[in-house]
Amino acid sequence: MSASGSVVVIGGGIVGTACALECARGGLEVTLLERDVVCGSGATAAGMGQIVVMDDNAAELALTRYASLLWDTVAPDLPSDCEYERCGTIWVAADDEERAAVERKAHLYCESGVQSQVLDAAALYAYEPNLRAGLTGGLRVPGDAILYAPRAAAALLAQAQAMGARALYGCRVQALTDEGVLLDDGTCLESSAVVVASGAHAVELLPELPVRPRKGHLVITERYPNIVHHQVVELGYLKSAHGSERDSVAFNVQPRPTGQLLIGSSRQFDVADARIDQVIVRRMLDRALAYLPVLGALDAVRIWTGHRAATPDGLPYIGPLPGHERVLLATGHEGLGITTSLATGRLIADHLLKRKPDIDPTPYLPARMHREATHA
Repeated sequence: MSASGSVVVIGGGIVGTACALECARGGLEVTLLERDVVCGSGATAAGMGQIVVMDDNAAELALTRYASLLWDTVAPDLPSDCEYERCGTIWVAADDEERAAVERKAHLYCESGVQSQVLDAAALYAYEPNLRAGLTGGLRVPGDAILYAPRAAAALLAQAQAMGARALYGCRVQALTDEGVLLDDGTCLESSAVVVASGAHAVELLPELPVRPRKGHLVITERYPNIVHHQVVELGYLKSAHGSERDSVAFNVQPRPTGQLLIGSSRQFDVADARIDQVIVRRMLDRALAYLPVLGALDAVRIWTGHRAATPDGLPYIGPLPGHERVLLATGHEGLGITTSLATGRLIADHLLKRKPDIDPTPYLPARMHREATHA
């Protein structure tokens, strides 16, 4: 596809707006379609807003590392209301087994060029004195960051629009067509390519996709500055994030620039409604209290839920849909959509513009879904 081509991006979350930005930056004619009246109101608004390097597998590490570098280039130009802050992450080790895992994690990060610092117990408490007693250490990753994702999505879209992209709101796509997309009001939009970046809603257009919604709960407190100084996460979070069990919780607390604390995390499969599950919230808070007892004295102001698109292997689908080469997928990011949005947009634009990508795109290609189905 030449730079004179056109592309429709379905979905105005942070992945869709990143795709729009990277395609517009490459000279493509971009139209972004968002079903709501604003961008970033779905899973983007329901997430923790973390930009974090993760290493559950080599492909995840490569993608999140690449994404983190891209955010470093974008961050200086983000408006202040995006609340970007490089607070870093501390992965907490609860026992000697997890302390050994810290060493392995640090070695892997070093090999990948990710700066990290192994902490013994004394160093851990020097950084985060409010953690409970008895922890054995941790791993500090100073380059990790947080932001307010809905505003970041709006900022990415504004940059895309400055490069000629257009955004249409209140647009629901009824079907993908040979020429482009059909909207529910009967309008046909023609394009050379279509990028489906609508998260868990992607299955409404492509029911064959093996993408499942995974529900999560978050709690935010009143303003209590300096309770924690980093995003603080238990090492067991990785197992929770990619486990297949129906319900799971893990300790993850984030200091927001407002002075509030954002508390997670929970994951539930096959729960379609947005209602708050008090049992899950209680489990999640009990887990958080086990690491940060001071939370018991704080007041919460809001609890909310959201659904993230999850794939069978925990990696997103980024690239052409097999059998439909003009349809590209940018979905299945689950809890890492905010982190990996810019990397996703860059890989999508690389494919459309026939550029050599900076990282190997093979692990994320949708072609693997057929292999997953064969081995299911």
